[in-house]
Amino acid sequence: MGERLDERRAEADAEAGAGPVVDPAPPAFRAPSLAPASEPRSAEAEAAGPEPDAKSPVPVAPSDEHAPDHVPPPPAYAPAVAARPDPVDAVPWSMRVAAEVGWRLLVLAGTLYVLTQVISAIRLVVLAFVAALLITALLQPTVARLKRMGLPRGVATAVTAISGFVIMGLVGWFVVWQVMDNLDDLSNKVRDGIEELKRWALNSPFHVTEDQINQIAKNLSDTIGSNTNEITSAGLQGVTVLVEVLTGILLAMFSTLFLLYDGPKIWQWVLKLVPAAARPGVAGAGPQAWRTLTAYVRGTVIVALIDAICIGVGIYFLGVPMAVPLAVFIFLFAFIPLVGAVVSGALAVVVALVTDGVFNALMVLIVVLAVQQIEGHVLQPFILGRAVRVHPLAVVLSVAAGGLVAGIGGAVVAVPLVAVTNTVVGYLRAHARESALRSAVAVTEAPPAVAAADRE
Repeated sequence: MGERLDERRAEADAEAGAGPVVDPAPPAFRAPSLAPASEPRSAEAEAAGPEPDAKSPVPVAPSDEHAPDHVPPPPAYAPAVAARPDPVDAVPWSMRVAAEVGWRLLVLAGTLYVLTQVISAIRLVVLAFVAALLITALLQPTVARLKRMGLPRGVATAVTAISGFVIMGLVGWFVVWQVMDNLDDLSNKVRDGIEELKRWALNSPFHVTEDQINQIAKNLSDTIGSNTNEITSAGLQGVTVLVEVLTGILLAMFSTLFLLYDGPKIWQWVLKLVPAAARPGVAGAGPQAWRTLTAYVRGTVIVALIDAICIGVGIYFLGVPMAVPLAVFIFLFAFIPLVGAVVSGALAVVVALVTDGVFNALMVLIVVLAVQQIEGHVLQPFILGRAVRVHPLAVVLSVAAGGLVAGIGGAVVAVPLVAVTNTVVGYLRAHARESALRSAVAVTEAPPAVAAADRE
């Protein structure tokens, strides 16, 4: 009876045009047979479930009274439902590339942020070591020359380091001596210059009255009197800064001695920290970076010395007081590209304006601008050359970033760091290209069997 019922249902579906005739319900969901059982079942068998169908190897599942015996197929007029695509395929390719690049940039930005925080925390040690690297790059050729003359490495290092530090100390002492010796004369000239500026302001077309000038002086005096605590704290902070500067100088001196004496051994130790796969490239990039740093330091010292001599001679003949200390300041500030020349030139112009009047200040300004133009268009291209040439935009951005991170010291070391990084990146790119070309040539020239084994 169950089979007959299935046949009638299939015939009705075929006559209604609902689709192809489907197979009758699987044996697990067929109506129970009305034939008598061959033998009665025990209570344990009844509890275990229905007896499997004898005609099918598949066991019969227990039937559900509420489950339908047959699910008809959908009608022909039902719309076809497309399968849902894979979510990865639904995302556009450009968005996937942007996401891949984005999370890598986030990781890189986080790494740079952590590195910046670490450098800020140990800024004194980092600046002292970088200063030692710059001094070593300046003195190392002298050590090599003394070694070629027959002196032992230790003696050559000691002679070079002591001579360099003595010269720097003498220059600093000479500057302080000149400032202290001319301080009284400078204060008198500053007072006379202020009176001259006051008379010029009274006679100028700006209609400035003497009451306004006196009010400005009174406000300045009141401001200084009301901010006595701040000025005192600034003085105490200046003492702290002086202690830090002395500590940094001592660290730089010791670091310079060890770099001059054990520089190659320190470099070999650093190479051991690099992974073996990247070690050949880093080993070749190191000497290139050192040559760039040496050329930058020596070229900057020569350019700064020429600037200081030319501007110092000019302001000396113009009668500006403290010409020698101003020349030394111009030499020191020349190590800060772009910004240092502007600051040192402005300092010389202000001193000339306060002490000798407007005309002399204009002459000093002409001298400073002329020397800076010669420096930018003749000295730097000729002395520094293309090995350490950096785009002006990169110079400005690096100086600004170095100043924000580490102050004046960061502005000094920013440009050589950018120059060395540029050299290292260029060398590593060329090394990777040459390595890939050599590998391709080796595979091409190898026998077929060896080339196939290499490809595998």
